[in-house]
Amino acid sequence: MRLAVLSDVHGNAFALEAVLADIHAEAPDATYNLGDTVWGFSDPARAWALQQEYAPPSVRGNTDERVAGMRAGKDETRAWLCPQLPAELGETLAALPTFLDIADGEVRLAHGSPLSPWEALMLTTEGLHTRPVHFAEVRERLVGFTHEAGGRLCIVGHTHREMLTVVDGVTVINAGPVSRQKDGLPLARWVLLTRRAGGWTPEFRRVAYDVQAAAAWAREHGPAGAGDHEAQWLTTGREP
Repeated sequence: MRLAVLSDVHGNAFALEAVLADIHAEAPDATYNLGDTVWGFSDPARAWALQQEYAPPSVRGNTDERVAGMRAGKDETRAWLCPQLPAELGETLAALPTFLDIADGEVRLAHGSPLSPWEALMLTTEGLHTRPVHFAEVRERLVGFTHEAGGRLCIVGHTHREMLTVVDGVTVINAGPVSRQKDGLPLARWVLLTRRAGGWTPEFRRVAYDVQAAAAWAREHGPAGAGDHEAQWLTTGREP
């Protein structure tokens, strides 16, 4: 069994196209999407149409909750974004689960953590500092997803960081983002999971895409100021 997992498209149709082409070339058995689908400024309407056709969201991201009106704040972005999208999208995103178990319960999907799309599974913030979480914290945030209960791998997004560890026999992965990288490498990311010999092997994939075209779209069509901010983020691979 081979599964493709992507996360954090953030409305970047240009990056998503490149990822979908790479996934198509690998011909996995299924494709899963960890959310944060449209909250961004590089042609979000086309990004949603591509996801709807090829990689519909499997779980709810934190910015999906903003689109759905489940979380207050960022009203200017929501006011710019929502008129470009199907009227029923908010309801669609709100109906998604926080986590989803697949592959006969061996694989758990979530956006942030199985507890909340706003909580990172593998990182925690204390004041101005962010640190990797302790194994005990990961264990608690997995919400009973254990090796003894048949769990083998949990994969999340949200932090825009590629990470991997093993906690009590469960492989825990933070997938890299399709868009809005934070490591200074502006390449679109996804993960290929392959089941062989009773276990799961992850492969972190990185795909070049037309970053300049994505940045130009954001500058031309995005909200004042926010579009320029997005363009700088995409071209540098770091949040300004």
